[in-house]
Amino acid sequence: MKDFNYYAPTEVVFGKQSEEQVAQLVKKYGGSKVLVHYGGKSAIRSGLLDKICGLLSEGGIEYVTLGGVVPNPRLSLVHEGIALCKKEGVDFILAIGGGSVIDSGKAIAMGVVNDEEVWNFYLGLSSPKASLPVASVLTIPAAGSEMSESTVITNEDGGVKLGYSDNILRPKFAIMNPCRTFTLPPYQTAAGVTDMMMHTMERYFTKDDDMDLTTDLAEAVLRRMKTAVFAVLRNPEDYRHRSQIMWGGSVAHWGLTGCGVEEDWATHQLEHELSGMFDVTHGAGLAAIWPSWARYTMHENLSRFVRFAVNVMDVPNDFSDPEGTALQGIEAMERFYHAIGMPINIKELIGRDITDEEITEMVRKCSRDYACTCGGLKKLEAKDMEAIYKMAR
Repeated sequence: MKDFNYYAPTEVVFGKQSEEQVAQLVKKYGGSKVLVHYGGKSAIRSGLLDKICGLLSEGGIEYVTLGGVVPNPRLSLVHEGIALCKKEGVDFILAIGGGSVIDSGKAIAMGVVNDEEVWNFYLGLSSPKASLPVASVLTIPAAGSEMSESTVITNEDGGVKLGYSDNILRPKFAIMNPCRTFTLPPYQTAAGVTDMMMHTMERYFTKDDDMDLTTDLAEAVLRRMKTAVFAVLRNPEDYRHRSQIMWGGSVAHWGLTGCGVEEDWATHQLEHELSGMFDVTHGAGLAAIWPSWARYTMHENLSRFVRFAVNVMDVPNDFSDPEGTALQGIEAMERFYHAIGMPINIKELIGRDITDEEITEMVRKCSRDYACTCGGLKKLEAKDMEAIYKMAR
């Protein structure tokens, strides 16, 4: 069991009328002029953007707005937001949306108060000294960015997608109203659940087998998300199960399911190159990569894959054939992905065969020009990354 620090400072306001508290919460955490950051038509069409802006005005809080965030949020909009915040004297970032909007807001928050190119933080060239406070009104449960220390941004120059993590980026509060998720399309709902499950699986698949409570919690999250996603795909306005999913996205990624273990994150890093090259939905990309990663690495801790098969995927344990049980667990996960409309390989994801040249380019980027490994369960070198991409093609 690894020593660990656990830090989860975000205040969660959860429920059907939770957004009514937005002005009081902004004031509580020191905001006086807010950047209201959002994506596109959904925030406007639903009336949520107007409602939040109205509540801020009623509370005597000034604001400016910046929309246009897209999935795999772009560095160019981050630069636009930094310039706007400096011009307007913004001291608080409020993101309305899902992980892409929150991640973009976190990047802006770093860029406003550090006299340095914000992309340098993602490149690992330096670290921010401070950040503006960030908060969110969550509408798309998936990424867990509403409580996590992480942000992921895509630089259009070269299609490079990189993440950065720092506790100064943990949001001050997260407003969660499950009713705001009723209109999510089925594909987006399924991709979101895939993402949040993978946030737990990246921590679950580890060589550390002695932090039993953490493992028990992780399995509970995974089982509950499996049940809930089918319920909301059948009935999009199922408040009970929408609530499980909204809360599950946060629980999966604020660090609780990784306490005391070495985390992996190889599937995420491999998928970032798919998103950067093909601009695919992140959760779907994870589903396309994970089965191949799992088959490639399962012998690093076979008993963990057996436990996953039995305790999460309900596979009978064949004690005489642990490898067979583990493989059945992976196959059961593939069936689950297909059942909720997710791909299980790259061809299903992008609609065509991926070329050897494209794989070579993704390996180059993922390995930082062949200088870095990724993963914790198995340290993946460039040759391993290539093998997994080819297995997944």
